[in-house]
Amino acid sequence: QVQLVESGGGLVQAGDSLRLSCAASGRTSSNMGWFRQAPGKEREFVAAIKWSGGGTAYADSAKGRFTISRDNAKSTVYLQMSSLKPEDTAVYYCAAGPPVPTPSPRGDSYNYWGQGTQVTVSS
Repeated sequence: QVQLVESGGGLVQAGDSLRLSCAASGRTSSNMGWFRQAPGKEREFVAAIKWSGGGTAYADSAKGRFTISRDNAKSTVYLQMSSLKPEDTAVYYCAAGPPVPTPSPRGDSYNYWGQGTQVTVSS
């Protein structure tokens, strides 16, 4: 069992930066992912990171602007977001899944989900 708690969301202006955190408890030897869901849209992949070894994956929309990282000593995963755009507005969810060799962009690859944190980017 894994419990995930996201934090760090908020209201920012376009061009600003924001760092999301996801604190994990329980079985934390997991690959971790960030997903987001905007109103009226389906959940979409943002970024993922391996349990160890530093392997990462990004959605095209996140490449060059977002960075996923993790501190296993703190059981915490981060999503550093920069150059934010209004279209980044969404509820951001953290997810945990089995420590497979390649971090997956598929939501069904993750077994545990946090409650989400709202990110709103104003123009």
